[in-house]
Amino acid sequence: MKFLHTADWHVGKVLRGRSRSEEHAKVLGELVEVAREEDVDAVIVAGDVFDGAVPTPPSQALVMKTLMALQEGGREVVVLAGNHDDPRLLDDVYRPVLRQLGIRIIGRFRRPDAGGLLSWTARTGEPVRLAAMPFLSQRYVVRALEALTGTPDQHNRDYAHRFGRLAGALTEGFTADTVNLIAAHGTLPGGRLGGGEREAQTIFSYYFESSAFPPTAHYAALGHLHRRQEMPGPCPIWYSGSPIAVDFGEEHNTPGALVVDVAPGRPADVREVTLGSARVLRTVSGSLDELEAMADGLGDAWLRVVVAEKPRAGLADDVREILPDALTVDIDDAFRPTSAPRRAAAAAQEPPTPRQLFRTYLKEQGHEDGQVEALFDRLYDELDRNGEGDG
Repeated sequence: MKFLHTADWHVGKVLRGRSRSEEHAKVLGELVEVAREEDVDAVIVAGDVFDGAVPTPPSQALVMKTLMALQEGGREVVVLAGNHDDPRLLDDVYRPVLRQLGIRIIGRFRRPDAGGLLSWTARTGEPVRLAAMPFLSQRYVVRALEALTGTPDQHNRDYAHRFGRLAGALTEGFTADTVNLIAAHGTLPGGRLGGGEREAQTIFSYYFESSAFPPTAHYAALGHLHRRQEMPGPCPIWYSGSPIAVDFGEEHNTPGALVVDVAPGRPADVREVTLGSARVLRTVSGSLDELEAMADGLGDAWLRVVVAEKPRAGLADDVREILPDALTVDIDDAFRPTSAPRRAAAAAQEPPTPRQLFRTYLKEQGHEDGQVEALFDRLYDELDRNGEGDG
């Protein structure tokens, strides 16, 4: 059996105010062509099909069109909710409609007998079992465990322990004569972030261990980390990476997907496929003269520009006149003015609040995102109500 493993589409992504809808249409078109040329039997989309919980109509139309194209010819298509997706939208709107076309949507965690363990027979004749684990927050991993056991989860277990119990329940049905797959969205310790994962779930304790996946699994298809990579574990475990670099922290990633050949009784054969239709993200630095000298060689890349000149009024406009595709313009640290009185005045001010510190951190990293800020506020408020937010 051969299948395509992809994740982290982030359709609807806006980069520094610039829409990337045309790029996404081209990239997802490339994915469809890979599925056709490789004649895959199935496609696994391991979460974050959308960039936000309230996708625009054009974003939804593109995802719907892509999923239907991936399913053509009778391919099995499985889609999980990631932390950027609204599981209610996927379960309550997409699932009933796309189920009629044979596309399997999993927004919320489900018991093995209620859609959490998927079964089908591949075109090549092998029986397939797929354990589907959409993204689970701390709150919902407890609810999922209670739904699984039928009893309140009152013990102080950590996220990884709960995740492991859920994975164990879903994979109990794996046998030696079936192709056994796992699809999940989340973070394994030691994964290379690539600088671009801006989700709070990479900052807080939303980790699970590779030991959650049994050796009876032939392959674990993961989403969430945007750099394509293999992870150590008792079975082959891969992040497919994102098919498009979503911000400048990912400019050194190679967008793509994975084509996997698997059969009972032998290790999965994994092949990387690169995708090149999206515009490159690139950071460049230099004086105005140096930037002008390199302008012709930058093509249509989206640019983050670091100017090696003293700040002055109109400098950013001068940069954009030379480099129209400059999305951000920063001053090189060596040319930033420093002032002892300014530092003293800043020191005399009230210390920043945790919210201000977190927003400053996001801004310095170039990862400003309202959803992440709102999630931080909600988590901080919960700690504060419990008397833990002052430390």
